[in-house]
Order: sequence, then structure tokens, then C-alpha cells
Amino acid sequence: VAAMAAQQRRELGRLSALAVYRRVAGAGRMERRRRGAPLPAGRKRAKARLRRGRAGGGGSEPEAPPPAALPSRVELPVEAPLDPRPEAAAAGPDAKPRSDPKAMPGGPRPAEDGGGGVTELLLRLARLEDSRQRAAELFRWLLAPVAPAEFLGQHWERGPLLVRRGDPGYYAGLFSTADFDAALRGGEVHFGTHLDVTSYADGVRETHNPSGRALPAVVWDFYQNGCSLRLLCPQAFSPTVWQFLSILQEQFGSMAGANTYLTPPGTQGFAPHYDDIEAFVLQLEGKKHWRVYRPRRDAEVLPQFSSANLTQAELGEPVLETVLEPGDLLYFPRGFIHQGDCLPDAHSLHITVSSYQRNSWGDFLEKLLPAALQMALEEDLEYRRGLPMDYLQYMGVANSDTVDARRTAFVEKVQSLIKKLVDYAPIDAAVDQRGKSFLHDCLPPVLTQSEKAQSVYGFPAQWQDGGPCNVDILITKDTEVRLLRHGIIRLCNEEAGVMLYYTTENSRVYHKEEPKFLELDPEYTDSIEFLLSSYPNYISVDNLPCETLEEKISLATLLFEKGILTTKKPLAQV
Repeated sequence: VAAMAAQQRRELGRLSALAVYRRVAGAGRMERRRRGAPLPAGRKRAKARLRRGRAGGGGSEPEAPPPAALPSRVELPVEAPLDPRPEAAAAGPDAKPRSDPKAMPGGPRPAEDGGGGVTELLLRLARLEDSRQRAAELFRWLLAPVAPAEFLGQHWERGPLLVRRGDPGYYAGLFSTADFDAALRGGEVHFGTHLDVTSYADGVRETHNPSGRALPAVVWDFYQNGCSLRLLCPQAFSPTVWQFLSILQEQFGSMAGANTYLTPPGTQGFAPHYDDIEAFVLQLEGKKHWRVYRPRRDAEVLPQFSSANLTQAELGEPVLETVLEPGDLLYFPRGFIHQGDCLPDAHSLHITVSSYQRNSWGDFLEKLLPAALQMALEEDLEYRRGLPMDYLQYMGVANSDTVDARRTAFVEKVQSLIKKLVDYAPIDAAVDQRGKSFLHDCLPPVLTQSEKAQSVYGFPAQWQDGGPCNVDILITKDTEVRLLRHGIIRLCNEEAGVMLYYTTENSRVYHKEEPKFLELDPEYTDSIEFLLSSYPNYISVDNLPCETLEEKISLATLLFEKGILTTKKPLAQV
């Protein structure tokens, strides 16, 4: 009996976290989460209201973390759709994979273009004065040696692109397995919220998330037993990923998110599927075998939503099959089906950078058309006139084949009203509302050392010798100021007043904070527009187009306190 008990103890000692999970939770549990999901019903929206330099609070409530996977909208490894047109196929990488950097436009990559990896790249970008130029340069580096114009003309939303660089150090410093381990040891990673444990075997996709904190011993035991690890929102744990995405988002004009995927040798973590984002797969360590497939039907080209897990029988032949190695890039549009598996001899770590979720013309019209109809109802009597008393007798599906002059007149009237609706469309206001939503999605900016010294974040206020010192922010008419970044604010004329939305107080976790804004008096609008048009040049406070010097200093002080403005010289020296 004692021998049997000892044997049982030895067997229990060998139970893995995966085995325990399956005993407790059972197999087959799956979850697919979408980054960018709407706020839960009933969630209150706090407002930060400010007028004429008077700071207002603006509490915020944490919200469900960004789904995962895509870059975020949480999902399986980011991926996307395809352009069904024959000419797009010819231009796609399936026809001519970019396998040789020397054969690509522009020849070999210059040493200064990527030498030193991501760390050196970000230092070079920080020396550029204009945030728009930083974003454009980062985008160029991401695609190199393919020119951005070529990419946008031949691949964007059309078909996949494979870039083989033959440079294992190209992404050095962006994210590594050591960074993954450090995030776990930081103690703030939780299963489900920040980390998914997944597997895909024999056609079955499973998620094995326990509850609670993701401790290194448990996580690495899952990995050792063949599970893939998806770290959602790596920008919350890696300052480098945060800085990388915060720059890139200004290029896209749409949220840039990311997930990292660590897969053990000889395994696959996710079923074939397509996503609702544009996906850029950056291979950081090891190797991964990828297969990419065209959308199966027209309705799945550039879809609004991601797919469920697909079976191998639904896929057909891949349009691109490759093994990514460190430094390589794979892009595919939303709607393109994809799957990746590890070779038996190496693990894989990649980061998927994604953007353009729900950023189509149709998504824009969803905001514009209801507003246009509301304006038409308010301003045009024709939209308020009653329907014909007998229209139910000759309209409707049951009457669709009926030849009736009344039907013809009814349809022509509807067409006329729809055509006339264009005259009432508040296009710019709808764009501002899209911009407002984008600013809520944005990561906060990462400041360089000089930017910090010239902003409120480097202001030397502190407690010293029994009281606060260096507290007064002394902005004068001669103080030279500019926006911290061009893309950090959006001016919106709303029913409640003029609102200035900004990103400097956003969280690194998707929508953890409510939208941040200041309510401004209308006379400050010209000054905000002046700051935008002057960027990246500094302008003196006295040049702001406000009526009085007091108003100029009040506005500049308010914007400085919110981190929106920086000064050409530090306001205080320690």
C-alpha cells in the first residue's frame, strides 16, 4: 500500500498545468475575443470638462481590455481578406514572393536604414521634429526595401506580401522571449485579460486559460506541454512596443495594435481563420511555417468581422506558403485566411501589428447617413410629409412583381429623397467624430528626454523642505510653444459645445480610460487651428489669435498642463 501511495505521489508530481486544466475545466473550451469591442452596457462615461484654463476632473473607468489578437481586437493571430480580382492575384506575393532583398526595388538595404535594430531606429526617429515624418519613416522601415508607394498600390487591401531580408537583427530590441519572461515576472499579467494559452491539434482549437495571475511556473509549464502563448497588448508591458505603435498609429490614422505569439517547436496554436484587420507579421525569433489563402467568396473580401475557426477542408490551395525567419515580414489584408505552425526544430516568436479595423467607407457612412437624415428632417418639409395612405397595398415583397404606376411613383420618390440627402450630409462633422473615436483608441505618446524637459511631465514641482516648491507654471507672452505631436488633438463642434479631444492621458491598455477632452469657449477655436497649422514650428503665445493677452496665456497654460503643448525652452531649471 505504501509503495502504491508513493507511486501515486510521483504520478501527481508529473501532472502538467495543461493536464490539471483539462481535468478541472474539461477539453474543448474556446474563446474568441475581439479587440475594440463596444463598452459593456450600462458603463458610465465620465467627462473631463474644462473652460478658460479651469481644469476639470474627468474620472475614468477601466473597461474590458482590448481583445486580443489582432493587434488587438483580440483574436487569433492577426490576419485578413483578399482581393478577388485576377490582376490582384498576379501582383500578389503568391506570384512573386519577395525572397531576395537584393532583387527588390532599391537594391540591398543600406546599413543606416536598419543597422542597430529597432532600438537604434527609434533613436533616429526621435531626432525628427515632425511626428508625421517620424510615422512615415517608420512605415518605410517596416516595409523596406519595398517602397511605401509600391506597397499601397499593389498589395494594400489586395493581396499578401512576403519580404525576406536575410537580416536576423532587423527587429532587434522590439520584443524577445526575455521580454516575455520579464512581463510574466512583473506580476501584472493575467490569464484571459493579457495572456491566452492555446492549442490546435487534430482539427480542434482549444483555449486553456486558468483564472487569475499568469505566474511564470504555470505559463512555462503550459508551453513545455505544447501550448502556444498569445500575449495581448504587449505595449502595456514593453516600452519599446508602446513607442513603436504610438508612432505608427499616426501613419495609419487608425489604431495600431499588436499581439505577440510564442509557439513551441512542432506545434500549432490556432485554427485557420481570417481577421478583420490589416496584418503585418514580424518574425522575431525562430521559424514559422505560414500558409495564406484567398477569401472563399466575395462577401469575405475585406470583411467587417473576423471568421470563426475554419476546417482544413474549407481552405483550398494556399496562394502563399513560406517559412518566416527572423527579420522577415509577412503582410496580408483582412479577409485572407491564414494559419501558421512551428517546424520541429525551432520555436517561433512573432509580433503581429495590425490596423484598419472597422475603418472603411461603409463604417464612415454609418456615422454620416443618420446625421444627414436628422438634418434633412429638421430642415426640409419633404422628409416630414406623410406616406401615402394606401402604400401598404401595393408595396412590400408580396407586391414586388406587380406592375402598378403607384409602385413606380413610390420608388422614384424614395430615390429622390435619398439623392437629395447628400445635400444635408455633415461630412466634416462625421469625419471629426471618426477622429474623436480614433483618438480614444490611440496610445499615449512616448516622450523623448528633451520633450519631457520641455513639457509638464518634466516640470520640477516637488515637495521639499516642508512644502511644495517649483510649482508655478510661468508662461508669458514671449514663451514659444507648439503641439507635442500633430496627431494628439481633435477639435469637435458638438451639441454640448466645442470639445478638444486629446491622447496624452490615454492608457497603454486599450480603452482603459474614458475619452479625454477639454470643453473650450468657441473663441479659442481659431487658436487651436493656428497651433495645428503652425506645427512643427514654435510660435509665441502672443501670436495666438485670442482677444486678450490674458486669454492667450490662459489657453497656453491649460494646454501645457494637459501635456498637449511643449515649450521651446524648459520653463524651469532644477
